[in-house]
Amino acid sequence: MNIYFQSDVGRRRNSNQDYANLFKNKEGIQLAILADGMGGHLAGDVASKMAVNDLGSAWEETEILNEEKAAQWFIQQLQIENERIYEKGQSMPEYNGMGTTIVAVAIFERDFVIANVGDSRAYLLRSQKILQLTEDHSLVNELVKSGEISREMAANHPRKNVLTRSVGMPGLLEVDVTNQEWLAGDYVLVCSDGLTNMVSEEEIQAIIKGPESLEQKVNQLIEQANAAGGADNITVLIIQCEEEDVCLKSVES
Repeated sequence: MNIYFQSDVGRRRNSNQDYANLFKNKEGIQLAILADGMGGHLAGDVASKMAVNDLGSAWEETEILNEEKAAQWFIQQLQIENERIYEKGQSMPEYNGMGTTIVAVAIFERDFVIANVGDSRAYLLRSQKILQLTEDHSLVNELVKSGEISREMAANHPRKNVLTRSVGMPGLLEVDVTNQEWLAGDYVLVCSDGLTNMVSEEEIQAIIKGPESLEQKVNQLIEQANAAGGADNITVLIIQCEEEDVCLKSVES
């Protein structure tokens, strides 16, 4: 399995409130996490780093070896982190109302498990198709689902960035969890909306399916988002299941 990620401040922001990292548990199972923080001053930066580092540290202490236990762990651990971030936000005026999106991917031999809160996304690129695996927890997406606005209208809606769910809210946090089988040649893209608001899915697919190295693909996506205006922080993480990876052997066995 090949993994690479990079984050960029973009062209219009003074600070980077995105944060991503990779972790391994005691069984060597990798966890990729990306968060896009929100809040005044540096509160969003604090929230995104808290979410990623706390979740990652907790994962490093586990011995989880299968998808079902990973899914249960995501739901429990993200509720714990939700309460931590909410309490931190209540503790100091400058952190009040802070929160973060989260997309986390537990990478197993046969499958991967995704946990999602907010509007950062995960995509599966398989053969010549790109499929969004996560659902945006946003006001605009609710309007699209109800038929009040079209997807084209949603792209430029004035309340596009209003979330219906984030880590750091009071009360019970609803976490979307899904799992997907690996096939050789698959790519999983995890990204903040600084990419998807600037670069179309068709452009994303063309870059990821190109002949360049994984590092070059990630950098090209960030460059493309900046060339389109770079209106937000941009974070891109790509997981590649190569032909010789164990995922191919597992699917065939």
